[in-house]
Amino acid sequence: MNTEQSIRTTLAQAKLIVVKLGSSILTDASGMLEERRIANIAAAIHDLRTHGVETVLVTSGAVAAGVGCLGLGARPHAIHRVQAAAAVGQTRLIDAYESAFSKFGVSVALVLLTHDDVSSRERYLNARSTLRTLLEMNALPVVNENDTVATDELRFGDNDVLAGLVTNLLDADALVMLTDQPGLFDRDPRIHSDARLLRFAWAHEESLNAPLSEAPPGPFGRGGIASKVAAARVAARSGACTFICDGRAQRPLDCLVSSEVGGTLLAARTSPLVARKRWIADQPGAKGELVLDAGAVQAVVDAGGSLLPVGVRGCRGEFGRGDLVACIDASGDVVAKCLINYSSDETKKILGVASSKIEAILGYVVEPELAHRDNLVPMTDGALANRLDALDKP
Repeated sequence: MNTEQSIRTTLAQAKLIVVKLGSSILTDASGMLEERRIANIAAAIHDLRTHGVETVLVTSGAVAAGVGCLGLGARPHAIHRVQAAAAVGQTRLIDAYESAFSKFGVSVALVLLTHDDVSSRERYLNARSTLRTLLEMNALPVVNENDTVATDELRFGDNDVLAGLVTNLLDADALVMLTDQPGLFDRDPRIHSDARLLRFAWAHEESLNAPLSEAPPGPFGRGGIASKVAAARVAARSGACTFICDGRAQRPLDCLVSSEVGGTLLAARTSPLVARKRWIADQPGAKGELVLDAGAVQAVVDAGGSLLPVGVRGCRGEFGRGDLVACIDASGDVVAKCLINYSSDETKKILGVASSKIEAILGYVVEPELAHRDNLVPMTDGALANRLDALDKP
């Protein structure tokens, strides 16, 4: 099994990383951009690039910057006012990046994504091709959600989970999340004076869930520690490790090369999923739910088998063939996600029956399985999957 030291040694040789900047790092208490800090981070990224490390930047801060520019004082609640603030702040934000990176002769490319761009297989692949092409052209991709037109997307977790998805999309070696804290603590340091900084943990450790409810997001962001841990778990599906570090430090990215630097390393314990299954696992929502009996849960999760109609006891929601569907156990935890072979209407007619009887009931057979194992991904951290889906809901 990998040890902390072997993982750190491997990460010191990383060739592609994703750096995520939160609103608390990019703006001050009034929402004005922290241009000196942006310049410092730009210098750190440039240093990595000169040593052969390709870098993609995922940024928050458009709404916060717009709040500052418009003199609103606080993040508005009405969605159209949030979108207006994002429209104003986005231009200020990209101008700040262009100014900071132009000193190093680096071209900045703004890439705006939404949920649809990662839930549509075709658009997912197009986004990956665009980002890879930009890297080949030696440009720095700056990825942000399209907050100006987004609705549910604004509740995506302050771009934290988006950063995890981009890490998977590019098969990056590591995700570095720069925040206004030294790292992840065992308890909220703003509440508990004896809180201890966690230097290393496995991304899917259940013990990490304990302090999450105590750590609300800042005044301009929507993320907080909970979404950062969720992002680390998303990144771990592709075998990528995540650093949570202090973006206010003089050399904020040295965590990649030195274990002496502060911060928290959340390591990936599981082996990488194949690209198709990773794409299925990363989808932010599902069109419906299938309730599996104990035998089906064992077959799907433990044995890695296909999902047959005989093991399904319930069907919820409306979906069509090829849609993403969540599989839940009797406790309501998500145990798998899959691309379904039958619509919801068809599925309800063949629940609990043997595959040999599908044709007699429907008059035809699409496939003998509700979902083939190649289109099905076990989600052993069911509670996490529920939380990720909750981030997508208003």
